[in-house]
Amino acid sequence: MKFGVTTYSLARAIREGKLDVFGAIDWIAEQGASHVEIAPGNYIDMELPEMPERIREYALGKGLPISNYAVGGQFLEASDGSREAAIEQALREVDVARRLGTTRMRHDAAWRPREETTPAYFERDLEAIADACRTIADYAAPYGITTSVENHGFHLQSSERALRLIHEVDRPNFRLTMDVGNFMCADESSVPAVRRCLAQASMIHLKDFYWRSAGRLPGKGWFQTRTGDYLRGAIVGNGDIDMIEVLRLVKHSGYDGWISIEFEGAEDIFMGTAYGLENARRLWESV
Repeated sequence: MKFGVTTYSLARAIREGKLDVFGAIDWIAEQGASHVEIAPGNYIDMELPEMPERIREYALGKGLPISNYAVGGQFLEASDGSREAAIEQALREVDVARRLGTTRMRHDAAWRPREETTPAYFERDLEAIADACRTIADYAAPYGITTSVENHGFHLQSSERALRLIHEVDRPNFRLTMDVGNFMCADESSVPAVRRCLAQASMIHLKDFYWRSAGRLPGKGWFQTRTGDYLRGAIVGNGDIDMIEVLRLVKHSGYDGWISIEFEGAEDIFMGTAYGLENARRLWESV
């Protein structure tokens, strides 16, 4: 299996100026990763001259193909024209993905505050989201790029909503970047959600969480799920997800794509990411 690391795992160090994207690629290669996923966020400026080409050539020189390009997106209807601007930005990001030499691009699609992530809001928003995703997928298709949405951002985090969107978009090159941990943000157990979504996965993020019920009030460092339970990022294999069963499902599904380690815990990011990559490999061999 092709285990790699997303640059998002090292975002804290990049934001603090401890290393740049090229230093991150160096470190990821030193861990023996098979690929790197580029997630620029607000800490890697992809608009610098020739930046996508520089990253592509540097990563390949380190033996790391670029597995996926992961960017944001907010395609809900708005009166200020921001929806149209977001779609145009996503089309420009497809061009960046092409220049990076990757055949996969994940974009977000919709965000609402927790109190507005109800089924009623989702049904109301679905066609606007799907229409934007179709536009982006159609633009990407001639380049051989598969676009995807991630189960991310509360509004689209549950497996049923992600699958419903994929069905509604109805494009062969539009699929799911499946984050095995993010289902928990929508109060959904990761194992059945992974089982449900695997057939639509074009990319997998391996992430772990610690879980506490709403009444536990665990204190600083935790955030709340859609209905108010608590989560905190964990090293892959150390948290409350049944990671052995998740990897068993992936292994026996026939999925042969990329898997990125995504770490967002409280521990040192280099330790947390390296341990997670090591744990993933060890658990994979055990199943």
